[in-house]
Amino acid sequence: MTTGELGRDVEHADADRRWMHGGVLLGLGLGGFFDGIVIHQLLQWHHMLSAVYPHDTPGNLRANTLADGLFHLVAYLFTLLGTALLWSGLRGRHPAWPTSAFVGTLLFGFGLFNVVEGLIDHQILGIHHVRPGPYQLAYDIGFLIWGAAMLLVGWGLMRNARAANG
Repeated sequence: MTTGELGRDVEHADADRRWMHGGVLLGLGLGGFFDGIVIHQLLQWHHMLSAVYPHDTPGNLRANTLADGLFHLVAYLFTLLGTALLWSGLRGRHPAWPTSAFVGTLLFGFGLFNVVEGLIDHQILGIHHVRPGPYQLAYDIGFLIWGAAMLLVGWGLMRNARAANG
């Protein structure tokens, strides 16, 4: 292997890492947006701090709205950073990756969001639950299972694509 070939291999590996990390960060952002838009706003099952500050007073609702806004800001930053890394990793000359690899990165990131958010916010800190009420634990566990399933399917798709691309 010549020095030029080795340099291209290192460059390709670096580009692969950037786009894969970018896809995972984009998936994290999309997971956050899905949670914030669907569960917080459309279904109105909870807000970011609803177990700590029930949204039954104007002051508590303001605190939850601010926390939800900061949560969306973080999701937006993950999305921007993921898009930038994805773009930088896909530029230049390198072997094409299959669509399944890209879908895998998104699923991995989305699932990672659900597992981490579900464990930290729902179980460890208890600052909110997916859907408070008589089946609260079932909703929280279902959220974790859904996230773990996406995480595993995404990891499998990424692994298969990486094996196929060498």
